[in-house]
Amino acid sequence: MNDEITERDDITERDDVNELSDIIAALPENLMQHIEAAELILSYRFQDRSLLLEAITHPSALEEPYTIGSYERMEFLGDAYLGAIISEMLYLTYPESDEGAMTHIKIALVSGETLSAKAAELGLADVIIFGSSEKGTGRRGLHSALENVFEALVAALVLDGGFEAARRWVASVLSDDVTLGQAIKAENPKSQLQELLQSNHITPTYELVSTKGPAHDRVFTARVLAEGKILATGAGRSIKEAEAAAAAEAYPKWGMKSEQRRPVQRVSLWRLERVSEFAPNRHPLLFSCLCG
Repeated sequence: MNDEITERDDITERDDVNELSDIIAALPENLMQHIEAAELILSYRFQDRSLLLEAITHPSALEEPYTIGSYERMEFLGDAYLGAIISEMLYLTYPESDEGAMTHIKIALVSGETLSAKAAELGLADVIIFGSSEKGTGRRGLHSALENVFEALVAALVLDGGFEAARRWVASVLSDDVTLGQAIKAENPKSQLQELLQSNHITPTYELVSTKGPAHDRVFTARVLAEGKILATGAGRSIKEAEAAAAAEAYPKWGMKSEQRRPVQRVSLWRLERVSEFAPNRHPLLFSCLCG
């Protein structure tokens, strides 16, 4: 009895795969160009292109023929995978950073602002499949769509090629952004810098350097000092903005000095590679939980 049920399930699964393959094969040329452009951005060729089609399809396109679903479900899954990948990158990159510091960087990296900007930089705006109703609004939902598609693509990569395929792509596009400076994007720069300096029994001070421009278009320049030494200079439309800019500039510099003061045993990437050996591609969710 169980063998019969298993056989029926296998037949149903094969029928579903064949149906999706037929849909992809019947796609209009312009939609195939979207898929091929997305694969170029990802530097990855999908075995199951229906996953990619779903990941780049805006909900407004569900009214159009040849669609099999929108990115909304994949976005949900991709958000979890992306968080696991970023957490792993931070853990290996900053072995001396505590949970709080890594959390601040992670929040900044997975924010809608960061993901939308990165997706736009990669050219994902040109691969998203919008419906006619959204096109009629001038794609006013593009900003949120870029963030959602970025996360959906992470999920599509995991589902098609395993966790390692997603990790490689995320690392290639976000590794340069994994810096201590990201930690202050989710918080007040002055508060973050003060907390960092006071951990070394130092209190930062600020000085107004200059004020330029007419009254309606002033630009203020301020600098932040520690122990009489200038850490950084910043500019803004108000004194408060200028001081915040100076603090934001100083934070990563002082953060690196703090890291260098302590003996650090760097974690080599062999750990990442060894973990990958024990991560079955068919069980990415379990692996993502272990890595997060």
